[in-house]
Amino acid sequence: MQGDAYILGMVGLGTMGRNLLLNMADHGFKVAGYDKDATKVELLGKEAVKGDVKGFTSLTDFIQNLQRPRAVMLLVPAGKIVDSAIADIAPLLDKGDLIIDGGNSHFSDTNRRADELKAKGLHFFGMGVSGGEEGARKGPSMMPGGDPQAYKVVQPIFEAIAAKVKGEPCVTYIGPGSAGHFVKMVHNGIEYALMQLIAETYEVMQKGIGLSGEEIHATFKKWNAGRLQSFLIEITRDIFAFREPGVDHLLLEDIKDEARSKGTGKWTSQVAMDLQLPIPTIDTAVAMRDLSKYKTMRVAASRIYKDPKRNEAHIQKSLTALEEALYFSTVIAYAQGMHLLSQASKEFGYTLQMEKIALIWRGGCIIRSTFLEDIYQAYKKNTALEHLLLDAGIAKKVNEATAGMRSVVSSAAAAGIAAPAYAASLSYFDTFRSARMPSNLIQAQRDYFGAHTYERNGKDGVFHTQWFKK
Repeated sequence: MQGDAYILGMVGLGTMGRNLLLNMADHGFKVAGYDKDATKVELLGKEAVKGDVKGFTSLTDFIQNLQRPRAVMLLVPAGKIVDSAIADIAPLLDKGDLIIDGGNSHFSDTNRRADELKAKGLHFFGMGVSGGEEGARKGPSMMPGGDPQAYKVVQPIFEAIAAKVKGEPCVTYIGPGSAGHFVKMVHNGIEYALMQLIAETYEVMQKGIGLSGEEIHATFKKWNAGRLQSFLIEITRDIFAFREPGVDHLLLEDIKDEARSKGTGKWTSQVAMDLQLPIPTIDTAVAMRDLSKYKTMRVAASRIYKDPKRNEAHIQKSLTALEEALYFSTVIAYAQGMHLLSQASKEFGYTLQMEKIALIWRGGCIIRSTFLEDIYQAYKKNTALEHLLLDAGIAKKVNEATAGMRSVVSSAAAAGIAAPAYAASLSYFDTFRSARMPSNLIQAQRDYFGAHTYERNGKDGVFHTQWFKK
């Protein structure tokens, strides 16, 4: 049966799992899928128009029909469901077989599962997958990490189905342990930031400049042909042109302003706090999604607190400045995410290669953009680059966009238009470029009320002062 066996098995035939499996079949790989839901298995059969793919509702039959060493990929919701799936599958596998978690699992869970499966003689790695439904079907960006020998078993499959940029597949071995899932988590944190920045841009366009939906559509269309070109700008362009049949206004106007989330942005902020590394643009994006959920209170507050009387001089009408501000903030969001990855690599022993991460994010994933080529080139030129903002080429582009950024943030504040992620990005930048921060006062305060001591410029040692007379 080995010659007729399936080279990879997919557990979970929802949208992502089914489309990835069909992508593999399209590339000539003989693959199988399993789901408890017979309707999903039936749907796989109806869509499998190319290649050799088969669905199973019996887990035992599914496992028995896989080629050895068996490679089983999970695409199920993160959390307890992953543990449950592993508990069902592991007893049916033999030593040397492989389990791949392709969901958005927390990296700490990935470490635990790897240790548990290693004790049973099973290989395991976690792999971030980005690109959504279309990416899964036509070419995603994938971030596998964990057991390098296990990855080699499926490497030809993933390189074949991944998105391609300049002929290079958007997948690479990320690093040991939970490196793959950690990188995907930070990818999602950057995604949160970029989406919030684009939403604030929409707010400025609408409330500050007074653009119509058609004018906003035209602006994003123009921007997507320039240095802001990205998947998120592209879909935003399309959203501002979408009307339901027979309706004379944008569908966007009927969508409730309460943003949902699945938690990966929050995880990014939490681990950054643990590592004592600031990512305020990402943190703000997470916080604004949370604040959006308090709709009733926001409506009540809007009746109490009125908008300031808007002085036309305070409202930035230059789309050139707004484009500069969005570009500036986009650079800051990526820079914060890459800095977090760099620090986490040292802390967790991931040995991340930053240029390769930028390389595989250039296509297939949600945060793909023209600017990722600049990031790739910066880290390729200097693999030891401590922070993206220290690259000379990036610094030149940031400096050129700074005036527009300051203009938009100050104008929005004067007009009472919320732009918290913009403001956080500018404050981060201004603090990052400060050779001397006012933190010396904080140290003095801590020593005053708690005798926490401080260090002095030009003198070695730790000092404490009796700041008040007893």
